[in-house]
Amino acid sequence: MNDLTTSRRRAALLALALGGFAVGLTEFVAMGLLPEIAHGLLPGPYARSSSDAISRAGWSVSTYALGVVVGAPTIAVLAARVSRKRLVLGLLVLFVAGTVASALAPTFWMLLAARFIAGLPHGAYFGAAGILAARLMGPGNQARGFALVLAGLTTSNVIGVPLITSLGQDAGWRIAYLAIAAVFFLTLLAVWVVVPEDSAYTGGSPRAELGALRAPQVWMAAAVASIGFAGFFAVDSYLAPITTHVAGLPSTAVPWALVAVGLGMTVGNAVGGWSADRNLRFSLLLGFPCIVAALVVFALVAHAHGGLFVGAFLLGATSMFLGPALQARLIAVAPGAQLMGAAINQSAMNIANSLGAALGSVVIAQGHGYLAPSWLGALLGVVGCALTVVSFTVEGRSERTATAHGGRAIRPRARANESP
Repeated sequence: MNDLTTSRRRAALLALALGGFAVGLTEFVAMGLLPEIAHGLLPGPYARSSSDAISRAGWSVSTYALGVVVGAPTIAVLAARVSRKRLVLGLLVLFVAGTVASALAPTFWMLLAARFIAGLPHGAYFGAAGILAARLMGPGNQARGFALVLAGLTTSNVIGVPLITSLGQDAGWRIAYLAIAAVFFLTLLAVWVVVPEDSAYTGGSPRAELGALRAPQVWMAAAVASIGFAGFFAVDSYLAPITTHVAGLPSTAVPWALVAVGLGMTVGNAVGGWSADRNLRFSLLLGFPCIVAALVVFALVAHAHGGLFVGAFLLGATSMFLGPALQARLIAVAPGAQLMGAAINQSAMNIANSLGAALGSVVIAQGHGYLAPSWLGALLGVVGCALTVVSFTVEGRSERTATAHGGRAIRPRARANESP
C-alpha cells in the first residue's frame, strides 16, 4: 500500500471513516426515535401508556447491542484468515441487509430480529477497517488508524444522528433507516472502488484469535467496560422522552439534545485519548468519578431547558473520556490478536449498551420516571470504578509476587505478524 498516491490514500481513509459514520447512525438514531417506533409498531400499548410502550421500544437498542456482542467475537474467529478488504465489504453487505430489514419490519418482533442482524457486523467492522486504515497510514500508526474509523462514529453523533433523527420525526422512522442503509451502500461502493486490495491474513488463525480469551485480566477489563459504561446508555437511550416529557421541549428539540451529546463525545474522545496516552491508570480512576458526577448532575438539572443541554454535553464528554482509556486497557492486558481485541472491546461496550437500555426500561416501566435511569447509571459507574480498583490491585499483587520469586510478571504482547 506504500505506492498509493496521496489522493488515493486519503480517499481510501475517508471511505473507511464513512463506514464508522454509518455505524454511528444505525447504533444511535434509534435512541432519538423510540417514541415514533413505539407509536408505529406498538399502537395498542402506546395508547394505554406511552411511557410503557417507549420502554418496550428500547428493546430495539438492546437487541442491536446483543447482535454486536454475539457477532464481534464470532466473526473475528471465522474471518481470521480473510483479507481485511474482503471482510469489510462483506460486513457492509450485512449492514445494508440488516438496516433495510429494520426499515421494512412489519411487526415489533421482526424489528427486533432485524436490529440483531444489523448489530452482528458492528465490532468486526471497527477491527478490520481500523487495521486497513493503519496499513494505509504506514508503520507506527496503528492507534491512529483505529482512531480515524472511530472518529467517523463520533462525528455522526454531532452531524448525522441529529439530521437523521429529524428526518425520522418528519418523514417516519422507516425513512430514517432507509437513509442509513443508503449511507452503508455508499460506503460499500466507496470501499470497493478506492481501498486497495490486500492479501489474505496468513498470520491469523481461529486458535490465535481465541487465545486472547485466556487472560483473566481481559475478562476483568471487559467487565469494567460492560458495567461501568452502562450508565451512559441507560440515560442516552431515553434522551428523546426526557427532552419532551421532563424538560417539556417540543420533539424538534430532540436532535439538538443529541447534538449536545455528540459535541461532548467529540471533546471527551480527544481529551481522553491524550490523557490515556500519558497515564492510563489515572485516566480510568479519574474517568469513572467524572461520569458518576455527570449522571447525578443530569438527574438534578435535566428538567430545565438549559440544564438538559448542559447535562447532555457532560454525559457525552465524560463517557468518551473513558472510551480511549478502556480500549487501551484492554489492549494492554490482551494477548496479541488484533481482530479479537477490537471485538472484545466492542462486545463489552455493547453489553453496556444493552444492559443500560434494559435496566433503564425496567425502572421507567415501574413508574419511577424518565430520570430514574440517571441515578441507576450513577450506581453502575460506582461499580465500574470499584472493579477498576480491583483489577489494578490484582495486577499489582501478581507483579509483586512474580518479583518476589525472582521472576517477573508476564505481560501479553502483540505478535510481530499482527502489525499493520
